[in-house]
Amino acid sequence: MSTSLSTSGSTYGRPPIAGPAEAGPQALCAREPRVPAERLVAEMVPPPRFDSVRFDTYDPDPGQPSQAEAVTVLSGFAAGLGGAHASGGGKRRWFAKKAPAAAGPRGVYLDGGYGVGKTHLLASLWHATPAEPELKAFGTFVELTNLVGALGFQQTVQTLGGHRLLCIDEFELDDPGDTVLVSSLLSRLVEQGVALAATSNTLPGKLGEGRFAAADFLREIQGLSAHFRPLRIDGQDYRHRGLPQAPAPFSDEQVTKAAYATEGASLDDFPGLLEHLAKVHPSRYGALTDGLAAVCLTGVGPVPDQSTALRLVVLADRLYDREIPVLASGVPFDELFSEEMLNGGYRKKYFRAISRLTALARDAKPLVSQ
Repeated sequence: MSTSLSTSGSTYGRPPIAGPAEAGPQALCAREPRVPAERLVAEMVPPPRFDSVRFDTYDPDPGQPSQAEAVTVLSGFAAGLGGAHASGGGKRRWFAKKAPAAAGPRGVYLDGGYGVGKTHLLASLWHATPAEPELKAFGTFVELTNLVGALGFQQTVQTLGGHRLLCIDEFELDDPGDTVLVSSLLSRLVEQGVALAATSNTLPGKLGEGRFAAADFLREIQGLSAHFRPLRIDGQDYRHRGLPQAPAPFSDEQVTKAAYATEGASLDDFPGLLEHLAKVHPSRYGALTDGLAAVCLTGVGPVPDQSTALRLVVLADRLYDREIPVLASGVPFDELFSEEMLNGGYRKKYFRAISRLTALARDAKPLVSQ
């Protein structure tokens, strides 16, 4: 079943919610989405979870002054992006003079642990920047690299080069190819006057550390770092701050019954879903979840290897962005990843996935009738 959707009628390119589901739950494993390049471009806006966030809806922890400072710095950064684009206007001019080199970093880089509200602040910056939505882009690092893969490098530069702002969430470099690609792309965009903002769990100068021979690509990493002013945000994961513990997994019978009783729910066996994810490009994981009201999984267990784990991280991010509850049987989500994985170079990604899936499991608890 294809889930490729038209972008007509959507908000800033987000696909409309699907109509009533067919009798019985759907299966993610039966979906083979095809996502046209124009949808990838149209969807470079804050995800639905962050449609309504603003700086004044961010609740800084009084015990963490860096959080309030981040709001002040980013508000000023947004205000400074008013006026004409550096290339001479809102739209790209082919014969415009090259923008003058920026004095100092042309971007801000939000560094902090998972769950301190970095994406909330990044989306608030996007909303606060005085420019039309089509002159601002927001996407995860994976979505940005997927856009380059779909459009090609030069076309991506042309598409984003007239923008006022590019926001990159979850900025992490997992291989040398991405390092060189993103370094070149951001350098070209900065030259054309595009401001940058990014979030990550890793300081710019430490990107790639523990995942590949970062020392061999030090020049590219240093080049990336030069584009950003680091802004540290300290704090505890707000998803667990003062909240009850995540519910224990339910039984297979409870999950299956809830899937059949919930309109728009999907129902899949977890091992089968992991196999299916290997056949779908991560750029399509968002489309994989189109129109779903809940994701129900039976037989959740530890992921078998790193590649599978990283695919699951991307799916968890897309489910969290779209606020889709996840009801599961099997092991708790904090047992998905091995100790070796949680102590390795991708540990911050895995902890983020655990945090987000735990929040979605809490959201799904009301689906089970008592």
